[in-house]
Amino acid sequence: MRILGIDYGTKRIGAAISDENNKLAFPKEIVRNDAGTFKRIAEIIKKENISEIVIGESVDFSGKPNALSARIEVFILELKEKFNLPVHKQKEFLTSVEARRSGDSKKSISPSQAHSRMKEIRKMHVDASAAALILQRYLDFRFRQK
Repeated sequence: MRILGIDYGTKRIGAAISDENNKLAFPKEIVRNDAGTFKRIAEIIKKENISEIVIGESVDFSGKPNALSARIEVFILELKEKFNLPVHKQKEFLTSVEARRSGDSKKSISPSQAHSRMKEIRKMHVDASAAALILQRYLDFRFRQK
């Protein structure tokens, strides 16, 4: 059984999955946040044999809930209702920044690739990578608790 990690966004939702041993997290894909969101998440849950979900808990610099927090809480309620799986929250402070920084250090992009479509693709990779960072933090926390 694997764990699904989610980086919730109003336009895109980053998805990541754990390995079978729930020790490592890997970016999976980007799910558009639209009418088909829960259908695609259901497909991932079924295909990847998901037993739990971890979602990033968005907070501001002082550690308090921010503007996105209420939307995430509603999303969590919908996940629980639709999939009947445990849903855990994991602080996600600056995971997108960290994912972007990590991605930039691994790739060099030529000037010819710098058009708007490449920017969109890079943004999407950041969302999935941020989901993997959220999930990995949760897996590490769980491992330390044992």
